[in-house]
Amino acid sequence: MEAEAINGLLTLKFNIIQTVALGVIMYYFGVFVRSKVHFFVRLSIPASAIGGLTVAALTAFLQSQHILTLHFDTVSQDLLMVMFFCTVGMNASYKLFRGGSLSIIAFWGVCAVAAIFQNVAGILVAKFFGMNHLVGIIGGSISMMGGLGTAGTFGVLFENTFGVNGAVVAGITCATFGMIAGSALGGPLSEWIIKKHKIITPHAELISQSENNTGDKSSEYEEVATFAQEEGFIPSYSEEKVEDVISGPHLMKNLSWVLVAMGFGSVLSFNFNKAGIVLPIYLATMIIAVLIRNIGDVSKLFEIDTKAVGMISDISLAIFVTMVISALNLKELTNLALPLLLMLIIQMITVVLMAYFLVFKLLGKDYESTVMAAGFVGFGLGATPNAMVNMHTISAKHGAPVKAFFVVPIVSAF
Repeated sequence: MEAEAINGLLTLKFNIIQTVALGVIMYYFGVFVRSKVHFFVRLSIPASAIGGLTVAALTAFLQSQHILTLHFDTVSQDLLMVMFFCTVGMNASYKLFRGGSLSIIAFWGVCAVAAIFQNVAGILVAKFFGMNHLVGIIGGSISMMGGLGTAGTFGVLFENTFGVNGAVVAGITCATFGMIAGSALGGPLSEWIIKKHKIITPHAELISQSENNTGDKSSEYEEVATFAQEEGFIPSYSEEKVEDVISGPHLMKNLSWVLVAMGFGSVLSFNFNKAGIVLPIYLATMIIAVLIRNIGDVSKLFEIDTKAVGMISDISLAIFVTMVISALNLKELTNLALPLLLMLIIQMITVVLMAYFLVFKLLGKDYESTVMAAGFVGFGLGATPNAMVNMHTISAKHGAPVKAFFVVPIVSAF
């Protein structure tokens, strides 16, 4: 760990190894806090958010008191983010589209409407305060659905091309607020929906069947659920059987496919960008991963184990989100101007309302749409990883849905 004075303030610099180590430690700190404080479990606040916000809050306090500040290496964040999106692609078998295509189209439509609402709301607030309308777009879907990376990229574009001063700072600040709000609101919203509408969760259904000693699920549901579990729709939260434990060599084989996809994805992204076509590396990697998965499924020459890929996804996602939130500069939120603050409050209210009235009510008013609503809040205010963390937290408590873990990441990633 390197220490130096920057602008008269002692700065502790964490290198890539130390940053990852701190991310792991704070993730399990969040797990520990959740196990001791029932409030977080009841509202389904993710362990990643708890651990990450603890570091971010501590850093903001130390910085405000002019004691010291912490600086984290971001290379590991990029690596884990690309790995996570790669695992999303690895789970996207053509077989899954047969049962989830309508849900994908419906959720995509909701997200498209949400993006329009976010931009219109941002523009109206910007115009009301006499600001450039592009600031409203920066505070809209670019920073909300796009996240930190998209906000930073478009911020530079807006500053250099359109002369919008402060676009980068505004975008990063809005995205920071969005990541925190997305992780904090998704779980509580779903918990409220479950209680208000008396949603039958998988865990509640199992308990009911056990008490009544009945198994009257429809054969159609059983077929879909079994297929989804086998193909990787559903993460398993039950205790593993001995024969289901994934061996080291088997995990290594699937990790190798993920790393190969990441390598070819980086090449694809580089060549597209060189040709003047912007293709983010995470998206290029996911495209390559989809191709690899489906080539294997069609040719039968090799097989991608979705359970092993799911393990890689869970690990990369948990550490990535914890690290990202840990590195957030909460001090920027205290410097928000009134227009941006109002814009963000409106965005937050809008996304929560759309999650309830569009995602939950229009997509079925069942447990599937309840979990999707949590994912929508995470994605609508933060990014895809926030959506996945929200859904994982709900599923760990109430049971896994059939389609949500396939539909949400596929739509939000694109």
